[in-house]
Amino acid sequence: MLGWLCLTLGVALGSALIPVINVELFVLGLMSGVPGAPWYLVAAAVAVGQMAGKLLYYLAARGSIKLPPALLDRLHRERPPTPRRERWRLRTKWLRGKVEAIRERCHRHPKWMAGTYGVSSVFGLPPFMATTVLAGLVNMRMTTFLSVGLAGRFVRYCVLAACPAVFAHWLHL
Repeated sequence: MLGWLCLTLGVALGSALIPVINVELFVLGLMSGVPGAPWYLVAAAVAVGQMAGKLLYYLAARGSIKLPPALLDRLHRERPPTPRRERWRLRTKWLRGKVEAIRERCHRHPKWMAGTYGVSSVFGLPPFMATTVLAGLVNMRMTTFLSVGLAGRFVRYCVLAACPAVFAHWLHL
Protein backbone atom coordinates (compact mmCIF):
# COMPACT_ATOMS: atom_id res chain seq x y z
CA MET A 1 0.00 0.00 0.00
CA LEU A 2 2.94 2.34 0.66
CA GLY A 3 3.88 2.05 -3.01
CA TRP A 4 0.40 3.14 -4.10
CA LEU A 5 0.50 6.11 -1.73
CA CYS A 6 3.91 7.21 -3.04
CA LEU A 7 2.66 6.89 -6.61
CA THR A 8 -0.45 8.88 -5.68
CA LEU A 9 1.70 11.60 -4.13
CA GLY A 10 3.80 11.76 -7.30
CA VAL A 11 0.79 11.94 -9.62
CA ALA A 12 -0.76 14.65 -7.43
CA LEU A 13 2.46 16.67 -7.51
CA GLY A 14 2.66 16.25 -11.28
CA SER A 15 -0.96 17.29 -11.74
CA ALA A 16 -0.37 20.41 -9.65
CA LEU A 17 2.53 21.44 -11.86
CA ILE A 18 1.15 20.26 -15.21
CA PRO A 19 -2.59 20.95 -15.32
CA VAL A 20 -3.33 18.45 -18.14
CA ILE A 21 -2.62 15.56 -15.74
CA ASN A 22 -5.95 14.65 -14.14
CA VAL A 23 -5.49 13.44 -10.57
CA GLU A 24 -9.25 13.00 -10.09
CA LEU A 25 -9.33 10.22 -12.69
CA PHE A 26 -6.28 8.64 -11.11
CA VAL A 27 -7.94 8.62 -7.67
CA LEU A 28 -11.17 7.11 -9.01
CA GLY A 29 -9.20 4.45 -10.89
CA LEU A 30 -7.04 3.67 -7.88
CA MET A 31 -9.98 3.38 -5.51
CA SER A 32 -11.88 1.20 -7.97
CA GLY A 33 -8.89 -1.01 -8.74
CA VAL A 34 -7.50 -1.38 -5.22
CA PRO A 35 -10.57 -2.04 -3.08
CA GLY A 36 -8.72 -2.20 0.25
CA ALA A 37 -7.06 1.19 -0.14
CA PRO A 38 -7.84 3.51 2.78
CA TRP A 39 -9.59 6.48 1.17
CA TYR A 40 -8.45 8.96 3.82
CA LEU A 41 -4.76 8.11 3.26
CA VAL A 42 -5.19 8.42 -0.50
CA ALA A 43 -6.92 11.77 0.03
CA ALA A 44 -4.13 12.94 2.34
CA ALA A 45 -1.45 11.93 -0.18
CA VAL A 46 -3.24 13.79 -2.98
CA ALA A 47 -3.79 16.89 -0.83
CA VAL A 48 -0.13 17.03 0.20
CA GLY A 49 1.08 16.47 -3.37
CA GLN A 50 -1.28 19.09 -4.78
CA MET A 51 -0.26 21.70 -2.22
CA ALA A 52 3.44 20.98 -2.71
CA GLY A 53 3.07 21.67 -6.42
CA LYS A 54 0.83 24.71 -5.98
CA LEU A 55 3.29 26.14 -3.47
CA LEU A 56 5.74 26.66 -6.32
CA TYR A 57 3.17 28.71 -8.27
CA TYR A 58 2.30 30.67 -5.13
CA LEU A 59 5.95 31.47 -4.41
CA ALA A 60 6.61 32.44 -8.02
CA ALA A 61 3.61 34.78 -8.06
CA ARG A 62 4.76 36.26 -4.78
CA GLY A 63 8.23 36.87 -6.18
CA SER A 64 10.02 34.54 -3.77
CA ILE A 65 11.09 32.23 -6.60
CA LYS A 66 12.76 33.85 -9.55
CA LEU A 67 11.77 32.47 -12.93
CA PRO A 68 14.58 31.37 -15.27
CA PRO A 69 15.98 34.20 -17.41
CA ALA A 70 14.93 32.47 -20.64
CA LEU A 71 11.31 32.39 -19.48
CA LEU A 72 11.41 35.98 -18.22
CA ASP A 73 12.91 37.19 -21.49
CA ARG A 74 10.18 35.43 -23.42
CA LEU A 75 7.42 36.83 -21.21
CA HIS A 76 8.66 40.42 -21.18
CA ARG A 77 10.26 40.91 -24.57
CA GLU A 78 8.98 43.71 -26.74
CA ARG A 79 7.20 42.52 -29.83
CA PRO A 80 6.52 44.67 -32.82
CA PRO A 81 2.86 45.70 -33.02
CA THR A 82 0.78 43.85 -35.56
CA PRO A 83 -2.89 44.19 -36.38
CA ARG A 84 -3.53 40.75 -34.91
CA ARG A 85 -1.83 41.59 -31.59
CA GLU A 86 -3.67 44.89 -31.42
CA ARG A 87 -7.03 43.15 -31.93
CA TRP A 88 -6.14 40.63 -29.21
CA ARG A 89 -5.10 43.43 -26.83
CA LEU A 90 -8.38 45.24 -27.41
CA ARG A 91 -10.43 42.06 -26.96
CA THR A 92 -8.75 41.18 -23.67
CA LYS A 93 -8.78 44.72 -22.25
CA TRP A 94 -12.06 44.01 -20.43
CA LEU A 95 -10.71 40.78 -18.92
CA ARG A 96 -7.47 42.44 -17.79
CA GLY A 97 -9.54 45.14 -16.10
CA LYS A 98 -11.64 42.54 -14.25
CA VAL A 99 -8.53 40.66 -13.08
CA GLU A 100 -7.00 43.90 -11.82
CA ALA A 101 -10.24 44.79 -9.99
CA ILE A 102 -10.30 41.37 -8.29
CA ARG A 103 -6.65 41.73 -7.35
CA GLU A 104 -7.32 45.16 -5.82
CA ARG A 105 -10.33 43.82 -3.88
CA CYS A 106 -8.21 40.98 -2.53
CA HIS A 107 -5.61 43.47 -1.32
CA ARG A 108 -8.29 45.48 0.49
CA HIS A 109 -10.16 42.46 1.92
CA PRO A 110 -7.77 39.59 2.80
CA LYS A 111 -10.55 37.52 4.39
CA TRP A 112 -12.52 37.66 1.15
CA MET A 113 -9.47 36.21 -0.62
CA ALA A 114 -9.09 33.45 1.98
CA GLY A 115 -12.77 32.52 1.58
CA THR A 116 -12.59 32.49 -2.20
CA TYR A 117 -9.41 30.44 -2.06
CA GLY A 118 -11.03 27.98 0.37
CA VAL A 119 -14.11 27.50 -1.82
CA SER A 120 -11.86 27.06 -4.83
CA SER A 121 -9.77 24.42 -3.06
CA VAL A 122 -12.86 22.31 -2.41
CA PHE A 123 -14.99 22.86 -5.50
CA GLY A 124 -12.47 24.01 -8.11
CA LEU A 125 -14.53 27.11 -8.97
CA PRO A 126 -13.01 29.62 -9.48
CA PRO A 127 -10.14 27.53 -10.86
CA PHE A 128 -7.76 26.51 -8.11
CA MET A 129 -4.70 27.33 -10.25
CA ALA A 130 -5.94 30.91 -10.72
CA THR A 131 -6.68 31.44 -7.03
CA THR A 132 -3.28 29.99 -6.15
CA VAL A 133 -1.51 32.54 -8.32
CA LEU A 134 -3.81 35.32 -7.09
CA ALA A 135 -3.02 34.37 -3.48
CA GLY A 136 0.66 34.85 -4.26
CA LEU A 137 0.06 38.15 -6.04
CA VAL A 138 -1.85 39.62 -3.10
CA ASN A 139 0.74 38.30 -0.61
CA MET A 140 -1.59 36.03 1.34
CA ARG A 141 0.17 34.72 4.43
CA MET A 142 1.84 31.39 3.70
CA THR A 143 0.29 29.76 6.77
CA THR A 144 -3.18 30.77 5.54
CA PHE A 145 -2.36 29.60 2.03
CA LEU A 146 -1.16 26.19 3.20
CA SER A 147 -3.75 25.53 5.91
CA VAL A 148 -6.82 26.60 3.90
CA GLY A 149 -5.57 24.91 0.73
CA LEU A 150 -4.59 21.67 2.45
CA ALA A 151 -7.88 21.44 4.33
CA GLY A 152 -9.93 22.16 1.21
CA ARG A 153 -8.01 19.73 -0.97
CA PHE A 154 -8.28 17.04 1.73
CA VAL A 155 -12.07 17.44 1.87
CA ARG A 156 -12.32 17.38 -1.93
CA TYR A 157 -10.30 14.19 -2.31
CA CYS A 158 -11.86 12.47 0.71
CA VAL A 159 -15.24 12.76 -0.99
CA LEU A 160 -13.81 11.66 -4.33
CA ALA A 161 -11.86 8.71 -2.90
CA ALA A 162 -14.79 7.54 -0.79
CA CYS A 163 -17.25 7.56 -3.71
CA PRO A 164 -16.23 4.23 -5.27
CA ALA A 165 -16.42 2.60 -1.83
CA VAL A 166 -19.88 4.06 -1.20
CA PHE A 167 -21.22 2.86 -4.55
CA ALA A 168 -19.72 -0.61 -4.06
CA HIS A 169 -21.35 -0.81 -0.64
CA TRP A 170 -24.76 0.18 -2.04
CA LEU A 171 -24.51 -2.46 -4.78
CA HIS A 172 -23.73 -5.27 -2.32
CA LEU A 173 -26.76 -4.64 -0.09
